[in-house]
Amino acid sequence: MDIVEVPQKQAKGKKKGNKMQKKKSAPQRENGNHSDVEVVETKADIKPQEVSLPPTFSLSEIKNKQRRHQMFMKLKQEKRKQKMQVRKTRKKERDALGDKAPPKEVPKTIENQRVYDETTVDPDDEEVAFDEGTDEFSAYFNRLTNPKVLITTSDRPRGRTVRFCEQLATVIPDAHVYYRRGLALKRVIPQCVARGFTYLMVINEDRKVPNGMVLCHLPDGPTAHFKVSSVRLRKEMKRRGKDPTEHTPEVILNNFSTRLGHSIGRLFAALFPHDPQFVGRQVATFHNQRDFVFFRFHRYIFKNEKRVGIQELGPRFTLKLRSLQKGTFDSKFGEYEWVLKRHEVDACRRKFVL
Repeated sequence: MDIVEVPQKQAKGKKKGNKMQKKKSAPQRENGNHSDVEVVETKADIKPQEVSLPPTFSLSEIKNKQRRHQMFMKLKQEKRKQKMQVRKTRKKERDALGDKAPPKEVPKTIENQRVYDETTVDPDDEEVAFDEGTDEFSAYFNRLTNPKVLITTSDRPRGRTVRFCEQLATVIPDAHVYYRRGLALKRVIPQCVARGFTYLMVINEDRKVPNGMVLCHLPDGPTAHFKVSSVRLRKEMKRRGKDPTEHTPEVILNNFSTRLGHSIGRLFAALFPHDPQFVGRQVATFHNQRDFVFFRFHRYIFKNEKRVGIQELGPRFTLKLRSLQKGTFDSKFGEYEWVLKRHEVDACRRKFVL
């Protein structure tokens, strides 16, 4: 027992000695160098360390959800502060240089980094002008024919698809909605030609939602197949205007720059009469962006002589071209001018066909 107690007393003595040394050293610090004050000052000067992670580390490795979200928000705030600081410094430099400041940098987007397409159309190209003067739509653009559209659906359509067709008929002048009643399109097309229709529009659906559109120009084609998405009917839209009037709307086509894009743009343009009635103040827009065609239907609102607003009337939807076929609809023996191939489109995100 004596052998065990001796080291314990020595340890206690050492601890007491340490405490006494600390007590003795305290007045020496008061009388001597102010090391404590210096330490406090250095701690105050130290800035809080920013949250930085090694380059090989990913936030997904953090298993705790709350901790992972907290780290993500901290990193997001740091990046935002860095961007704001860079903007402020650039603004100060521009203000200091004045007129000698360099031009602002244009942000890189997929649109302005687009891969050049060989089929891009030059407005002054004589070959393109000759082809457009002799194609299937030349009679419309020469004002020899007026469009007349038949709108139908797939077999046994649901209420949402029927309402979508009815609203399309209010947008397109001289459009008529007929129920298909199980007839094949090869039997419908000759009846449309005999009754003087220039277009056949078929709205397909899946799970009670419109998901496809077949647009066939009569009597010689071409026929385009689109995927339909993001359909919004008039009742589903906020701050919409009153129902459209019977006036012929103005048509706006944006960013159809290639030969294929020109064909699709002329296909859309031939749906509407050539002479719009500007009294109605209505405009139908087909806007192409990254090969997605966005359709909007607006009405101009003139607030005064200088200010003009727009009010959306609806419906709205988005189209994605699947194929373009020569002639009228023929799924077995038809000749396709262009077909969407996923492996070619996904190879480069900056390459567009329209």
